[in-house]
Amino acid sequence: MSDFPPPSSGQPGAPETPRTMEIQQPGPSALWKPRVNPWIVAACVALAAFMENLDTSIANVALPHIAGSLGASTNEATWVLTSYLLSNAIVLPMGAWASSVMGRRNFFVLCIIIFTVSSFLCGAAPSLPMLLLFRVIQGIGGGGMQPMAQAIMADSFEPQKRGQAFALYGLVAVLAPSIGPTLGGWITDNFTWRWIFFINIPVGILAFFLVSRLVEDPPWIKADRSRLRSMDYLGFGFLTIAMGGMQIMLDKGEENAWFASGFIRFVAVLFVGGMIALIWWEWRHKNPLINIKLFRYRNFAICCFLMMLVGGVLNANTVLQPQFMQQLLGWTATTAGLALTAGGVTLLFVMPMAGYATGKVAARYLAMTGFALFVLTFRYAANITTLDMSFPAASWLRVIQMMPIPFCFISITTAAYVGLPREQSNQVAGLINFARNIGGSILIAVTNSQVTRRTMWHQQHLQNAMTSASSAFQQHVQTLTGFLGSSFGAPNGKAMALANIYNQLNRQAQMQGYQDVYMELSWMSMGLVVLALMLSRNKPGAGAGDEAAPMH
Repeated sequence: MSDFPPPSSGQPGAPETPRTMEIQQPGPSALWKPRVNPWIVAACVALAAFMENLDTSIANVALPHIAGSLGASTNEATWVLTSYLLSNAIVLPMGAWASSVMGRRNFFVLCIIIFTVSSFLCGAAPSLPMLLLFRVIQGIGGGGMQPMAQAIMADSFEPQKRGQAFALYGLVAVLAPSIGPTLGGWITDNFTWRWIFFINIPVGILAFFLVSRLVEDPPWIKADRSRLRSMDYLGFGFLTIAMGGMQIMLDKGEENAWFASGFIRFVAVLFVGGMIALIWWEWRHKNPLINIKLFRYRNFAICCFLMMLVGGVLNANTVLQPQFMQQLLGWTATTAGLALTAGGVTLLFVMPMAGYATGKVAARYLAMTGFALFVLTFRYAANITTLDMSFPAASWLRVIQMMPIPFCFISITTAAYVGLPREQSNQVAGLINFARNIGGSILIAVTNSQVTRRTMWHQQHLQNAMTSASSAFQQHVQTLTGFLGSSFGAPNGKAMALANIYNQLNRQAQMQGYQDVYMELSWMSMGLVVLALMLSRNKPGAGAGDEAAPMH
């Protein structure tokens, strides 16, 4: 993998490095354009990326059906999600190396084939172990599609139009996981869980045909099969260990009381040790699997961190709200999913607006606006999330939760490419998507754990008021006892009254736990507003080839 020198000092009059000056020289690569309309190219790769993003969440609501059909427990069925996310996370940052071996378009087409064939095998799986094996293979194909789709869009458009292209990619990346639970619930309720995988087959065939015919590689991406022999196998091993440890820790942590469990401590050590070894090895390696040295560019490093938190907020929102509606409001999975649909419709209007604004307003100001809106929406969510929340209120909440995401997502994605050579587009796309997925996994686990912790705190606090010294509590017990005793007999009246009050207490405590987490997310968003201010003030619409030197 080609490397490039560190950024200049940034002092006035500091000379540019020869490599930086070379990047700015106009040439055939700088003037290259795809032979077909770039929007057609974007639509082709977006189709495949939408299919892959949909599969990250479509199986969530089908887990009980999968477990029952294959004779497994619900806990065992959760590995259907974990196995996919694990292989997906491992392959995401490897896209740049794979593209250098076989060419980017060929690698993208190969990923589509792997994903489509494995989707059929998942739907036809006769047992849970076979389903898990096919989900791992499916995750391998899916992990290569996300960054390659983004990199193809980045290179197909002129820098001043890149924000609009990323609006389309953002719509795919955000909308697909949002409608996944709704679509998955409807398919499972009306057909069978196997069709959540079979629906990928016609989409995959169409994507294969379109990408093969219409997408081409730019001149600076050349296949070099000799790199297959010089693959960074040790780096791949460290990446696998780190991601395996992290995904298992996050997926099974709450179930095993986190670090009170020896098993969780063991996988946590694998994660931390594997990640440290990966960074150390990739930094020193001549041809690294992942170009860690990109993080020397401050702007890119900040963008990765911000994207990790944007992905975390998006995924945590997508889990928290339907979880609240099903557990505490008693809604079905399909009804809860439908409440999220309005947010997807909102994205259809806001994404193009945010893409257009990226070419007119500096990325850091758009990101700051988005995170400031997050502060308001999370505080609104903390107030409206109650036990009597209606369907229209839930739909409106989803609308305002989706509105800030395009401004954050598109501006950060666009800013990540600024100041970097076009030859590094594959690496940038892989690392940005890697950061987004990792952030999603982490914040889902953290918010779910925090809901549990805050619920327990509120339970203890509310129980302090349920004493014989509390006249209000005693009066409530007597009223319920009289009412229930008249229907079920006096001996049972008090016991049923106490059980009813205890159930109300638990629901109230859990509701307050969700409200606390929303408030914590609002405080986190305040910090992100400040962090977004640290982004360099890029020229709106500028790309790597338009900046005099890397942003730092």
